[in-house]
Amino acid sequence: MTWTKEGKMGTPEYAELKRRFGWEWNGMRLHELYFSNMKNGGSKLDRNPKLHEAILEQFGSYENWEKDFKASGTMRGIGWTILYYDPIGKRIFNTWVNEHDMGHLTGCTPLLILDVFEHAYMLDYGLKRADYIEAFFLAIDWSVVTERLNA
Repeated sequence: MTWTKEGKMGTPEYAELKRRFGWEWNGMRLHELYFSNMKNGGSKLDRNPKLHEAILEQFGSYENWEKDFKASGTMRGIGWTILYYDPIGKRIFNTWVNEHDMGHLTGCTPLLILDVFEHAYMLDYGLKRADYIEAFFLAIDWSVVTERLNA
């Protein structure tokens, strides 16, 4: 990296780049994951694989899981709603991640990502975030979500 070669590690510019790196990196990756877990028309969740079993074990039913995920997405504020898988505890979690870099579950795999920053829905849905989330659910590509779990 040129900062190291040029001996600029002690500069304010270097410090700011280091501070912002996680925010910028996560913002890029979260958007990539968000867009790739959707497709026109969506797809159905296969009721047999590991993901469906985890949903039943953690939430009792798919409907309970969906209510919890949507409730997380409609909370006040900007950020992300993420379905995570913890490979150590073999559990799933619906989480709220503020901004791009705060609130991630260390060591967990993001399975389903929902962008709830205003830029994701304001032009099409105005203040109706819940309507945007309903449309998001119709576009989920469950095969991609399942692949992330099985990877």
